[in-house]
Amino acid sequence: MGIHYSDDAKPTAEDVVGLYRAVDWSSANKPEALHAGLLASHSLVTAWDDELLVGLGSALSDGHLVVYFPHLVVHPKYQGQGIGTKLMDMMMTRYRGFHQQALLADGRAITFYRKLGFTRAGSTEPLWIFDGHEHD
Repeated sequence: MGIHYSDDAKPTAEDVVGLYRAVDWSSANKPEALHAGLLASHSLVTAWDDELLVGLGSALSDGHLVVYFPHLVVHPKYQGQGIGTKLMDMMMTRYRGFHQQALLADGRAITFYRKLGFTRAGSTEPLWIFDGHEHD
């Protein structure tokens, strides 16, 4: 059947935690907060292989001027197939024309996002308080 995409699916907590564990993101250790946070996002886009959640992206926004893309996750077995690009395209289309589209990226993700048109934000420096391990 192939990969199908949705901008209105509501994945279960089990779906979400399985995906986040597959990529070893520490937020999977807070399953209730992770699931609730994703469902409360301004927008949530998903990619499915039949009934298996293989990717998702989320956005937090004021709905008019600024959008922040905190999550883009693709299952390791499905990476390199254009799924992340399609999910970001869905979100960037929704927020086209916004004054600011922002995200944080490290590692290989930097090259990925640059291909989508994102650039370093001037001389800004990312600052955070992070309760995880994957960005050490």
